Amino acid sequence: MAQISLTFPDGNARQYDAGVTAADVAADISSSLRKKAISATVNGQHWDLQWPIDADSSIAINTMKDEEPALELVRHDLAHIMARAVQEIWPDVQVTIGPVIKDGWYYDFDRKEPFVPEDLALIEKKMKEIINKRDEVRTEIWERDRAIQYYKDRGEPYKVELIESIPGDEPLRMYWHGDWQDLCRGPHLQHTGQVPGDAFKLMNIAGAYWRGDSDRPMLQRIYGAAFTNKEGLKAHLHRLEEAAKRDHRKLGREMDLFHMQEEAPGQVFWHPGGWTIYTLLQDYMRRQQRAGGYVEVNTPQVVDRKLWEASGHWEKYQENMFIVEVDEEHAREKAVNALKPMNCPCHVQIFNQGLKSYRDLPLRMAEFGSCNRYEPSGALHGIMRVRGFTQDDGHIFCAEDQIESETAVYIDFLSGIYKDLGFENFRVKFSDRPETRSGSDEVWDKAEEALLSATRKAGIEPEINPGEGAFYGPKLEFVLTDAIGRDWQCGTHQVDFVLPERLDATYIGQDGNKHRPVMLHRATLGSFERFIGILIEEHAGKLPFWLAPRQVVVASIISDADDYVNEVVAALRAAGVRAEADTRNEKINYKVREHSHGKVPAILAIGAREVGDRTVNLRRLGEKQTKVVPLDEIVADLKIEATPPDLR
Repeated sequence: MAQISLTFPDGNARQYDAGVTAADVAADISSSLRKKAISATVNGQHWDLQWPIDADSSIAINTMKDEEPALELVRHDLAHIMARAVQEIWPDVQVTIGPVIKDGWYYDFDRKEPFVPEDLALIEKKMKEIINKRDEVRTEIWERDRAIQYYKDRGEPYKVELIESIPGDEPLRMYWHGDWQDLCRGPHLQHTGQVPGDAFKLMNIAGAYWRGDSDRPMLQRIYGAAFTNKEGLKAHLHRLEEAAKRDHRKLGREMDLFHMQEEAPGQVFWHPGGWTIYTLLQDYMRRQQRAGGYVEVNTPQVVDRKLWEASGHWEKYQENMFIVEVDEEHAREKAVNALKPMNCPCHVQIFNQGLKSYRDLPLRMAEFGSCNRYEPSGALHGIMRVRGFTQDDGHIFCAEDQIESETAVYIDFLSGIYKDLGFENFRVKFSDRPETRSGSDEVWDKAEEALLSATRKAGIEPEINPGEGAFYGPKLEFVLTDAIGRDWQCGTHQVDFVLPERLDATYIGQDGNKHRPVMLHRATLGSFERFIGILIEEHAGKLPFWLAPRQVVVASIISDADDYVNEVVAALRAAGVRAEADTRNEKINYKVREHSHGKVPAILAIGAREVGDRTVNLRRLGEKQTKVVPLDEIVADLKIEATPPDLR
């Protein structure tokens, strides 16, 4: 039999017969490793211990201590164990697909009766019984015709359809967990007992169309969460509990910031408090952009399709655009326009007005651009995912040799803003060419090389995010991590050689000839709507004092204090603090509870003693202790806190 060489992580190699399995290799190393082994990594691919290895390869044996492969296997096996449990309880249920997802898995079922929340406990109990049986997991590769006939005989049309969609050169792997069988790419654990029975939980039930097609049957999807130990599950459930408390939709109602309604899907109705946050952020960004050398512009909302055709958006992005048809006077047919989904083509129109010289570059152009994009109704999520939004959009027109310096300048610009807003650290992802794109491979090669080089020279090694660039160019994505560990992609920076070419943007170079500028697209906060949602959830509604829409409530304890309450409010307002009086005939504890629920950062209680001493009794949000402070001192302190960080 032919011999192959397997190279281990320490660089040592061993000879084996071709067709050896990773399980055989683990046993050859030691009997204890064979017991602990859960899978292998062969030439960088996750490999089932039962799969044969037929050629010289690198190999590493994985155990439960290897977090990434262990999590994948635990979650994948639990999907199968859950499907088996469901069919053991309800034999008439048909199973479809059950992939691993972030934090767990789901499986889609076709069942006549709807699952109810009480069923989840029943399924969990059955799953733990299956785990305790320690049933063997085995795999076979079948011929396509045999597999199709097998599922036809069992009355499982979903599996037949899945097989028919699998490319002909891809092996069909059939997996058994005990006597229960499923079609699966694998890999899997070696027996059900390797799944930690105290580290998973079934979470919820949802509807899902078969293969995401609304014309196909509606299935029932059960979601589960799983980790390699009970501590991981406990931490995950705590994060979910925290996320629920921080949900911007819930806090938006409690703080009276905004609302959404059916008559305007994906659009935000800003209330006075929410609009205060919005305008404070916008004013802050306006100051930052002015200091960063940007000129501010404003462009039309409705633009003729001719511009979108010229820019390439009509071809590449039309499905996300709102189309507007107008009966123009004296026109033979309706004029077709679109609400702008982005600002970049309009900014090129401003650049193209008048002759530009190399001395004008870099030209940094900014707009608080109001955009509209069609998002499916199922994708909308509070103010985080909307159809109408405003970006802190900007475009830098520069020469090719300025890409590096402008990228470095922008990363520094963005870093300062994020720090001011409470985000000290961020990650950077580099997204390269997508399948659907404009421009030649040569242009993309040049754009990707320029942006990647500039990022590295700015001292940042980005994560590679393949295929996720814009259709016109590669991009950097700046990812923030919030207080409970969630990632939010906010800022972007993109290099674009395509749009200036399509829209005929030129400048006169030092040689007196026309040249194409490079267009750098950038947004720092991204959508104001989404960023405000992130801030609300990051701070659990307890916004930094300068951003809080209601900064201070001055509350009377007795009616005789009302005049002094109004005097304190007037002094605070004169100092630039957003203050309001509460002189209602209610108990002070009631007032404190109500305003704390509304996330007011500071409550100043005033009774007879405070009137006589010209002091206030200060209670900070989230603190039980109060503090007596002289009026002049509290006005001076809160004036500083109310000042935006860039103006202090």
